[in-house]
Amino acid sequence: MWRPCGVIDDTYEKDLAIIRTGTQWAWLAIGLILLYLIPHVVSPVALNTINYIAITIVALHGVNILTGMTGLITLGHASFMAVGAFCMTLLVVHWGWSFWLAAPMAALLTGLMGIIVGLPSLRIKGFYLAMATLAAQFIIPWLIVNVRPDLTGGTDTLNVPPPAIGGFLFSSQTSLFYLCITVAVLATCFSRNLLRSRFGRAFIAIRDNDLAAEIMGIAIVRYKLMSFFLCSVYAGLAGALYAVWMRGISVEHFDLNESVWYLGMLIVGGMGSVPGVVFGAILIRSMNIIVMYLGPFVGGFFPAAHAAAIEIGFGPVVFGLVVMGFLIFEPRGLARIWERFKAFYRLWPFSY
Repeated sequence: MWRPCGVIDDTYEKDLAIIRTGTQWAWLAIGLILLYLIPHVVSPVALNTINYIAITIVALHGVNILTGMTGLITLGHASFMAVGAFCMTLLVVHWGWSFWLAAPMAALLTGLMGIIVGLPSLRIKGFYLAMATLAAQFIIPWLIVNVRPDLTGGTDTLNVPPPAIGGFLFSSQTSLFYLCITVAVLATCFSRNLLRSRFGRAFIAIRDNDLAAEIMGIAIVRYKLMSFFLCSVYAGLAGALYAVWMRGISVEHFDLNESVWYLGMLIVGGMGSVPGVVFGAILIRSMNIIVMYLGPFVGGFFPAAHAAAIEIGFGPVVFGLVVMGFLIFEPRGLARIWERFKAFYRLWPFSY
């Protein structure tokens, strides 16, 4: 791994450190300051999109832990977000909990649900595991709609009150930005540290070869279930944030398309890469906004009878083409492009 000039790793702590020099700490502080100044320089519409991207980053870290680090495929991530969103809302609305207690509890309950869904991973993997998680994508929304619809609202939208601290309500996009971006930063920090921990190394060993990992003494049963638990905790936390951001939730917000989008974001960003999670979420969510504006323009080139269908299908077509393009030309995603750029920048003008 590249080291700044003059930096020598003479202890294990220095070898594992993410930020190594005073300059890097200064750049980190400047970056965080600029990040938290965003609400003062962008419009409310753009801030709304940024909040959605922050929530997506939190959820996508969970997919990266399960799929990128551990190599276990999931097609039901949106359903776990639904568990977190509805658990948090029910605790706040019907039991009078504070959001600050309800959100962590909802994340833990979602983690327990993830362990239950992850039990088949102990005996199956690959395509069969994908089908098992796909079953959860259909079972969990069905349970939300049909079991105690008097509490969940059934197919109707369930209103979500805004979080509050004292008399201050997190009801505006600016206030929600500080909540969502803080959680996203903490989630990114935890994921980055997890990658270099004993758990992260065990996840990667299972991903590369689970039989060899078991022979080396890694308890693959425990670590697979731990991976599902952490993935679901991230999803539950993201679902709780999504609920307060939307101010109303319904099972239609957490359908199969959303689960597929999360896998696509991870492919575009880079499997197993923490920066790739951020890159993938930013690119795909921004692409959604661009496609939404380009859809009517593209539909105008077709007859009026087909224009509406073209506008609706334009987004999925662009998404599919982007994912296929990365799979063909850069399977390691935007994270690999970023690494190549940093290598070029460090060596320029003596790249040879």
